[in-house]
Amino acid sequence: MRLVEAAEPIFARHETFHPRYGWFRKAYASVGRDPGMFTREDAPIQLGVGKNMVRAIRFWGTAAKLIKESPDSRPRRSATMTRTHLGDRLFGEHGWDPYMEEPATLWLLHWLLLASPCHLPVWWLTFNEFNAVEFDDEQLEQVVHTQLQVAATWRMPHRSSIRKDVRALLRTYTPATPTARVGIEDILDCPLRELRLIGRSEATGRYRFAAGAKPSLPAAVVTFAAMDYVDRTRPGIHTVSLGQLANGSGGHGRAFRLTEGKLREALGSVAGESTLIELASVAGASQLSWSGSPRETAFAVLDDYYGRSSDASRVTREVPA
Repeated sequence: MRLVEAAEPIFARHETFHPRYGWFRKAYASVGRDPGMFTREDAPIQLGVGKNMVRAIRFWGTAAKLIKESPDSRPRRSATMTRTHLGDRLFGEHGWDPYMEEPATLWLLHWLLLASPCHLPVWWLTFNEFNAVEFDDEQLEQVVHTQLQVAATWRMPHRSSIRKDVRALLRTYTPATPTARVGIEDILDCPLRELRLIGRSEATGRYRFAAGAKPSLPAAVVTFAAMDYVDRTRPGIHTVSLGQLANGSGGHGRAFRLTEGKLREALGSVAGESTLIELASVAGASQLSWSGSPRETAFAVLDDYYGRSSDASRVTREVPA
């Protein structure tokens, strides 16, 4: 998958704010109360945040595919919003995790931020096309800038917009430590830091992606992401190779930083407890197959995991260490 197929030409629309605790749920709930909430003059009062944060909450809710512009809405700045089916399944009254209590939900939101159509092309490039073992923010910014020049047919964004997206990404995923400029509230306010996807090298202090086992990543979320990826890219197929899922640009192997071996273990654990998917070896290559539509299979797996199906037992196994 290429960048122009996976992402929209959107840059720095988060107003420099990374997603805070409660913002994903707040975006979904606010649209449920009033589809025009984000364009109301009193939106800052209604949401209890500053004016720029109102726009940021709307952006993060849209980027995570929990809300979207209404089909018959007016231009973007005055658009009304509607909740998505996926938003309803996750945060609705009888949703999977209406109070965002499960670690699985953080992994799910991470996947949705990167899934097509991605509203964070700088992030998509970072997770899918950036292969440095260690890096700093300036190096990442330069590589992304070069990739945008080569890969995209869009109008090039300002360098400052790329810088803002890079900094938002690093603030979102990198656990911080208290300094004179970083308070404890800022350290604790971003839920996706709990995923520990990006850390710092003890030897050099530079950033690095966390490879290997992800103890808090449920196998069911890995399976959902596999089916969701197929549904968004090739919905008519019923078989996909694990090599494509693990290594293909836009796939969840890159999003979760999982090797093909770890991916096989996760999918195998779900296949061993469910009839929804099957894992097999064909000519020495592992393949994942399913009989229904990938979308229906994806939702059924999470129904089982979150325990919302009428007679389904919850799949609790995680990605093996």
